[in-house]
Amino acid sequence: MTRVGIGYDSHRFVAGRPLILGGVTIPHPHGLAGHSDADAVAHALTDAILGAAGAGNIGELFPDTDPHWKDADSMELLRTAHELVRGRGYSLAQADCSVITERPRLGPHLGAMAAALASRLGVEAAAISVKAKTNEGMGFIGRGEGLAVIAVAVLEAR
Repeated sequence: MTRVGIGYDSHRFVAGRPLILGGVTIPHPHGLAGHSDADAVAHALTDAILGAAGAGNIGELFPDTDPHWKDADSMELLRTAHELVRGRGYSLAQADCSVITERPRLGPHLGAMAAALASRLGVEAAAISVKAKTNEGMGFIGRGEGLAVIAVAVLEAR
């Protein structure tokens, strides 16, 4: 059996934090606001994986009201969610992530993000795709106030 899930996440840019996307620190003057390390790629993919398995969402599993998750490594949250899904008899077959931002330009970092995600999930690098898109200057993303990520995950019964 094959199952598909969609995840979405968005965060505001803030000063004083590193910008971490897909487990990779990206040179940029602003990071993302959030309770954890605010890795929006990891968050969207976590929700996609959990959704495909019918296992809830990232906020239920790792609530931002719990101080235990303050500044948490989102890649570790992703790994934990994948382990939960594996415990339900599914494994990740493929994932596709689109990061929507005007700045910074992410092209030079996409391969490293895909490799980091694949490594943390224990899948082959070819199973993970990460792309970057702009919002053509429109909305909060176009004004450079933040970014968003859409992720799709395909799970297969083991």
